[in-house]
Amino acid sequence: MKFGTYFAYWEQNWDTNYLKYVKKVADLGFEVLEVGAAGIVKMSDEELFALKAEAEKYNIKLTAGIGLPKEYDVSSQDETVRQHGIAFMKKILDNLHKAGIHHIGGTIYSYWPVDYSVPINKAATREQSIKSMKELADYAKQYDITLLVETLNRFEQFLVNDAKEAVALVKDIDKDNVKVMLDTFHMNIEEDHIGDAIRYTGDYLGHLHIGECNRKVPGKGHMPWTEIGQALRDIGYQGYVVMEPFVRPGGIVGSDIKVWRDLSNNADEAKLDQDIQESLQFVKKEFLG
Repeated sequence: MKFGTYFAYWEQNWDTNYLKYVKKVADLGFEVLEVGAAGIVKMSDEELFALKAEAEKYNIKLTAGIGLPKEYDVSSQDETVRQHGIAFMKKILDNLHKAGIHHIGGTIYSYWPVDYSVPINKAATREQSIKSMKELADYAKQYDITLLVETLNRFEQFLVNDAKEAVALVKDIDKDNVKVMLDTFHMNIEEDHIGDAIRYTGDYLGHLHIGECNRKVPGKGHMPWTEIGQALRDIGYQGYVVMEPFVRPGGIVGSDIKVWRDLSNNADEAKLDQDIQESLQFVKKEFLG
């Protein structure tokens, strides 16, 4: 397993200068930095090449994540919207390739957050999602990019809420570069037993996000980390484990993630660094046995 963290732990905007976080996470002991595809898509070729070079310099693997906005919904029954989403995702994939990024996960199969003010037709949405993901998987294959279908809780999405739905969708997409992405925050809401869900996913698991049930860094709450670590060892998981903590309100990140109070105990950057470094040591002990 390789351990990483999401840049937004320190940020209040999705679109930022990711370059500065490469050395930071390396110094903290991480091997992976996850960045936002919403920012990657806006970067120039020079910026993308510089990010790739910086990651190589510090031996950091880069991954990316995004929740597609509604106007780019690749599961839409409106064909214009669906095609708009596919075009947007292909542009993202082009830029990921330039930055040397080979994994992208999140709500790339639909959109986020879901708009529950409109009627939901899950079956029709799922059909459109499969059609789009097949096309995107074929496009991503030229770049050796894996697409990761993330499970989300019912309050943020409706299409893929648990491991069984994720595995079923990936099976129906039927492309070898499409895998499941599990997230302990969402699993805490939707799964009966997190360890069993990981074991059920098995070889379909391509990426794992971790965080406490209130989105603090692992080790500061009551998530069953020993159980999670054992399940990962049971399936022989050797992929990326990426922390996705959100602890500070403010900015578009705080608003989108719905962080309305300070969960960091008013931490400055040095304390944030200390907390996540200690969390990394905790997770390694629990997961590596």
